[in-house]
Amino acid sequence: MPTADSPQPATTTGAPGPTGGEGSPRRPRPAGTFKIGTVAGSDVLVSSSWFLVAGLIAVVMAPRVEQLAPGLGPAKYLAGFAFAVILYLSILLHEASHAFMARHFGYPVSSITLHFLGGMTAVEGEARRPRQEFLIAVVGPLTSIAVGLVALGLWFLEPEGLLLMAVEGLAGANLLVGVLNLVPGLPLDGGRVLKSAVWGLTGDMHRGTIVAGWGGRIAAGLVLLWPVAQSTLFGTSANLLDFVLAFIVATFLWSGATAAITSARLRRRLPQLVARDLARRALSVPEDLPLSEAVRRAREADAGGIVTVTRDGVPVGMASEAAIAATPEDRRPWIPTSPGARPGEGLQLPVGIDGEALVEAITRTPATEYLLVEPDGAVYGVLSTADVDRAFRRTVG
Repeated sequence: MPTADSPQPATTTGAPGPTGGEGSPRRPRPAGTFKIGTVAGSDVLVSSSWFLVAGLIAVVMAPRVEQLAPGLGPAKYLAGFAFAVILYLSILLHEASHAFMARHFGYPVSSITLHFLGGMTAVEGEARRPRQEFLIAVVGPLTSIAVGLVALGLWFLEPEGLLLMAVEGLAGANLLVGVLNLVPGLPLDGGRVLKSAVWGLTGDMHRGTIVAGWGGRIAAGLVLLWPVAQSTLFGTSANLLDFVLAFIVATFLWSGATAAITSARLRRRLPQLVARDLARRALSVPEDLPLSEAVRRAREADAGGIVTVTRDGVPVGMASEAAIAATPEDRRPWIPTSPGARPGEGLQLPVGIDGEALVEAITRTPATEYLLVEPDGAVYGVLSTADVDRAFRRTVG
């Protein structure tokens, strides 16, 4: 059972299974999930798909329950469901270890979600160094392996009845989850371990993601071939369920790996977005200057934006192109420029901002124009979102 994770600009990690925390804005709860508690200050969510796999586990385990505790009747399915709950509690430990490690490095964790294929930890932000990436990723599989070894130790104490089923199930499942999650391909934890290794060797985080993404694609292909290979390796014939599960897991791995590769290739090009290069020349005018005069001066100066300033020259806002266009020309001489201006607070960006920082800034505070200022506070120009969009399309086109 795989688990997947999430540090990426909001990252996920897990068993296939990243998170937001105290002081960070809470994301809307995903549809089809409900909260059952908190761990490490993060919401623990259960997807509706979990009940499907829990029911499947209950049915699959029913014969074993009947063998170890005969005479339970229909209650054997309840015992199988209880085993599914215990199993997913161990997966919760896997995800919680990701959350604790991410918080140790200062990354908020918004949620831990248990779903059909295991779990997912939503980490806000992305590892700043390869070592952090490695530790946040590897701690999950190591936790699962530790749980499996503990259960294996209990198995040697020769428990009986349903306790035997729980112990042997936890040992086998957690050892399998721990080992499989170390497979070097995204979106598995092992993919993030591989990413950290390539990142550390090359100094290029995006190259690490692409290599690990291809590892995930290769793993997806191998999973898809597994039902056919098992008959050759073990002499057992694959049934329909084997093919269905292989297809689901392979699809999960391929889509996660492809998304990671696409994102890395895109983000590699983002440094080409430089606010200084995209800035429009701005004309500074007094707040009480008639709008018609401000527009006339801007046209004469061939300025792409109008910034209103106080008598001391402090910028207080920008004249919106949309607001100017919506004002009839016969009214412009009678109204000051300031009513058409928007407060610059929250819309002022350093002129040197670029790449991902620029994209994150305009995503965090959506607007049509931003005021670009020099380190000393002087106005450099106006940045239009439309210009950023055009440059972005040229970059990725």
